[in-house]
Amino acid sequence: MIFISALWLGILASISPCPLASNIEAVSFLSKKITRPKIVLSTGMAYTLGRMISYALVGSIIVMSLVSVPIVANFLQKYMNRIMGPILLIVGFFLLDIIRFNIPRISCSQRTKESMANSGAKGAFTLGVIFALSFCPISAALFFGSLIPMALNNSCGIALPFIYGLGTGLPVVVFSLGIALGVKSFSYWFSKVKQFEPYARKVTGGIFILVGLYYIWAYILVGMF
Repeated sequence: MIFISALWLGILASISPCPLASNIEAVSFLSKKITRPKIVLSTGMAYTLGRMISYALVGSIIVMSLVSVPIVANFLQKYMNRIMGPILLIVGFFLLDIIRFNIPRISCSQRTKESMANSGAKGAFTLGVIFALSFCPISAALFFGSLIPMALNNSCGIALPFIYGLGTGLPVVVFSLGIALGVKSFSYWFSKVKQFEPYARKVTGGIFILVGLYYIWAYILVGMF
């Protein structure tokens, strides 16, 4: 169940407006090689692998850094359930657009992106790494506010960032496969995914708020009485 949750968070991040724009851009670059569909598929998978490895490395460094410090590890072990409630509540409010914030992003020029996309699997992999590290507010909230606390609270947590990365790159793999199979209406399906995103985000935000309220009640308020 924990792996499915991590995968869903990645998929939700991938169809949110800003990451979705990056994925559309990636598919647009890859589709220029539509005359060689096998190359489109291989570069699409390389792009997804770049995202997966980026999130896995960032997540692993954060998780291992926190749990390797005895005082931090003891604090998390003792208070993690109490911390989870407010964190889930804040992320839920953010997904529902009740609160907002902006963060600086890593970016590169259009010419550089096109050059990487045209250099085959290696360039697509690099493009995936760059797009993964270009955290948008929603993807940052889901990764740092939901996935990392989940990873810290689970014995298999070190694998969760990798699965999250798979979820974020899944749309590109699917549409690359569609191109490889000769399906040329991927832009139509991208628009459908874009229409679905607000509903998925609101439902997930509502669930986060409910779970956050439960954690606050069970691990904070109950202990006060």
